[in-house]
Order: sequence, then structure tokens, then C-alpha cells
Amino acid sequence: MKKNRWLILAAAIIMNICIGTAYTWSVFQIPLINLFNWTTPQASLAYTINLSIVPLAMIVAGRVQDKKGPRIVTLVGGVIFGLGMYLAGTVSSIQGLYLTYGLLGGVGIGTVYACTVGNTIKWFPDKRGLAGGLTAMGFGLGAVIFAPIAARMILDLGVLRTFNIFGILFAIGIVMASFLMAAPDVGWKPEGFVPNPAAINRVGPDHTPREMLKSVDFYLIWVMYTIGCVGGLMIIGHASPIGQEKIGLSPATAAVAISFLGVANSVGRVFWGSISDRIGRYNTLACMYLVSGVCLMVLNIASTFAFFLIGICGIAMSFGGYLGIMPSVTADNFGAKNIGINYGVLFTAFGLAAFVGPRIAAVVKEASGGNYGMAFMIVTAMNVVGVLLTLYVKKRVQVKRNLENVA
Repeated sequence: MKKNRWLILAAAIIMNICIGTAYTWSVFQIPLINLFNWTTPQASLAYTINLSIVPLAMIVAGRVQDKKGPRIVTLVGGVIFGLGMYLAGTVSSIQGLYLTYGLLGGVGIGTVYACTVGNTIKWFPDKRGLAGGLTAMGFGLGAVIFAPIAARMILDLGVLRTFNIFGILFAIGIVMASFLMAAPDVGWKPEGFVPNPAAINRVGPDHTPREMLKSVDFYLIWVMYTIGCVGGLMIIGHASPIGQEKIGLSPATAAVAISFLGVANSVGRVFWGSISDRIGRYNTLACMYLVSGVCLMVLNIASTFAFFLIGICGIAMSFGGYLGIMPSVTADNFGAKNIGINYGVLFTAFGLAAFVGPRIAAVVKEASGGNYGMAFMIVTAMNVVGVLLTLYVKKRVQVKRNLENVA
């Protein structure tokens, strides 16, 4: 039976919407702190653990997916993710939250995400940036859809009961969508497919993970990915507290802002992904670093809801772009055959950023008596480094491509 790649893409987006509720964490953070009298660093560590586990799970799941296909892997990942969310609603200690929301939730997210992203890239060699952006968009939409729902449910039912309900809902959604997943046949290409030289800097051969790890380009791209994710993950993890404590927003208004953040995150994945198909991955990455750095400076001086919203949305839009483009960068440079595990290895950059970003904000806030300003400036400087590094990598790849053309 002929497989419909757009239906498979739709299933991937649905699954990513479910696991994308990780980006609603800041809605849960203050209610948990108030319920259990935890400190901000204690509570935010659950979110850090969750996202730090994701790339490790992706490496394992990516290897299994490349051999066994995405259906069984996403099904198992959905069960694990739903279980982690449900059990988070039964905890009475911070250690319990780390094990459930942090460990199980992170394993579930990584298992599902490795398949949705890796499998989509294989189905869309003709539209890698756009398809990768659409798949990643689902992750961002999780916050758009569920942040206001979570805020309302927490007020009506309590934070723990909300975890219970979300766990059941997401497990069912991911498991049902997993039955639509399938991998393309080996060597499959869309009819009439001709690569667009303007979209990429070069098309590399299929690398195994071991071969990829021997490439200097991999480590440069890894650092670029880390820098790109730090600011976004810092803001996503602390957007609600920043809005409430810096701008004076109510919890409900802060939740609305997080929904806008989620929209920007989602739009950025598709917008920047499609742009990268036209002007090239590295030109697009340089633009995103610039946008993120400027918006961090805006957020640093913001005193009104409007400027707060501009700042967090600009950062989220750029962050979404990294998630949408980097799978394509991986396939461009190291081939699509082993994209599941190769992107999982690259995604360890996201894991480091998930630790560094939120912790910068938490530690700086505690040390400065509630002021996030120094955290914003630190990450702004990192984005400047990101621009310079991207231009260097672009030049390296262009030189290599010229040599390949001569040969």
C-alpha cells in the first residue's frame, strides 16, 4: 500500500504537540513552589533534568528507529511520557518530581522526538527545512494549546491533579498517532526530485555516528546549536516568573504571554526553516542569533507587557528556528540514512543548553536578589559569539564544497 508522507507528517506533528507541553513548565513551577515550599532552583531543576535527558533518549531511540522503524518506538515513548506526567501528580517530595517529570518525562520526550524528526527528514528530502520546521512546530504548539488550559486547570483542580489528567491524555494521543507512522523504503525519493543548490552549502555522504564524530564540522555545529538553545530554554523555563516578578503580571496574564511565546516558537520553526531552503542554513542561523541577542536586550529594559512580549517572542521565534533547521543541517552535512541517531548525538547540545540556560537565570536571580539582568547580558554575549562562529563555519563549508566541485 502506498504511504502518504503528508499523513505521516501530520501524525508526527500531533505527537510533538503532546510532548511539547514540556514548554508549559513555568506555568507549573510557581504552584509547585507554593504547594511544597520549594525554592526556585529546586523546582526548576526538574525542568532541567527533563530536557537534559532528552538527547540521551534520542540517541538510543534514534538507533532503534533506524533499524526497526518509528511506529513501535513512538508507541513506547508515548507510554513512558504519559506515565511520567501522571506520576508527577502523585509526588510528595522534590526527589519524586525529579524521577517522574524529570527522568521519565525526559525519556518519553526524547524517544518520541527522535522518531518524529528523523523520520520526517527521510520523507522530505525535497523540503527538508520546511518539513523539519513543521514537525518541530508541533513541539512549540504544545505550549500554545496547553499553557492556558493548564493554568485554568491548576486553579480549578490543583497542580497535581492537572499532571494526572495530562499524563492520561497525552499517552492516548501519542499511542493513537503512532499507528500512522512508517519509514520510507531504502533509497526512496519523491518523483522528479532535484536538489536545490541554494538551499544547502553541500550535500555530504551518509556518515555513521562514529564517522560524524571524527569531523571538525560536527563539533563546530554542536557549539552553534548549544549557543542557540541557551537563551530560548532560559526564557521558556522562566517566562512566567519573569513576567510576574519583573513586569508585575498576574499568573493568568503571564500564562497568556506564554501562549504567545508558544506561537512565536512554533511560527519560528516553520518560518526560519522555509527561509533556510531559500537563502541557506548558515545565513539563516546568523540572522537568528542577531534577532535573539537584540530581543534579550529589549527584555532587559522592559517594564511593560508590550516590551516583555516582544522580547520573549523574538527569543522564542529564534529558538524555534534552531529546532527546525538543525535536523536539516545534520542531514545536509552527514546524510539522511542515519539521521535518527546522528541528530540524537547532535541534540546533546540541546541537553547542555537545557542545563545551562535555566540555571543561569535561577542562579543569577538568587545571587542578585531577584534581578535577571545579568543573565540576559550573558546570553546576549553568547549570541554575538554565535554569529561569528556561524560565519566561520559557512566559510569552511564553502571551501570544502568548492574543492569537491573541482574534484
